[in-house]
Amino acid sequence: MNINSLNKRVALITGGNSGIGRCTALELARNGAHVFIACRSKDKAQTVIDEFSTFPMIGKIEYISLDLSDFASIRECAKTFISKGLPLHILINNAGIAGIRGLTHQGFEMTMGVNHLGHFLLTQELLPLLISSAPSRIVNVASRAHFHAKGIDFAGFRESTQTKFGIKEYCESKLANVLFTMELARRLKGTGVSSYAVHPGVVASSLWRVVPEPLRSFMKIFMISNKSGAKTSLHCATSSRSAFESGSYYADSKAKKPSKVATDSALAMQLWIKSSECVN
Repeated sequence: MNINSLNKRVALITGGNSGIGRCTALELARNGAHVFIACRSKDKAQTVIDEFSTFPMIGKIEYISLDLSDFASIRECAKTFISKGLPLHILINNAGIAGIRGLTHQGFEMTMGVNHLGHFLLTQELLPLLISSAPSRIVNVASRAHFHAKGIDFAGFRESTQTKFGIKEYCESKLANVLFTMELARRLKGTGVSSYAVHPGVVASSLWRVVPEPLRSFMKIFMISNKSGAKTSLHCATSSRSAFESGSYYADSKAKKPSKVATDSALAMQLWIKSSECVN
């Protein structure tokens, strides 16, 4: 895809060491951005950075430590980034999990904790910098799976994963991503910070690593590549056409209508309040 020059633009992407995130990070750096890959494993990130060094790039890529299942790690990640004295123009909340049961370090359901609460806290910690760096953008990688969620089970936030494969929890976490995006847009109106929720497509990414073989290989026959899956995130992060559609849900690089419950402004506000209580 054609991306306008990102010279002197700074981006932070969670989960940029694999899958869609890796492809997104590479394209941003190729077009001039200074990209920070935020993930748990320094070794895995360094492997990607070393690989990227073989590509022609205008920008640069660095690693920053982040464990989205641990609020202390999230705050330290934000503190470390802020201490660099750089602006932040693009935040891509890309990392996600599916099918992993259990609780986060602070005792929240694992999927909701990582996919929503972790990114909620990271965004809050970096929001003053995003505002001072405006125009800037926040891209939340959601999923069309949010259409299968009937609402948000707030009581379940403090319970371990209830369903066998975590499908209900995953769908609700993706609904939370869309609602969070809408509420962000409302609260940030006039600041120069735009927010977007993205369905990347059904991508053959590492998200499906918990699915056993040979089923995983069979599933991937019907999925798109990570490179294709990164296109909508890149569009929302860089395109001038998306600049005036803050709060929108995107698929195939176009603003689309989300589920009815995802447009519930009262639920979005309730989610924001509950999430704030959880992370504080």
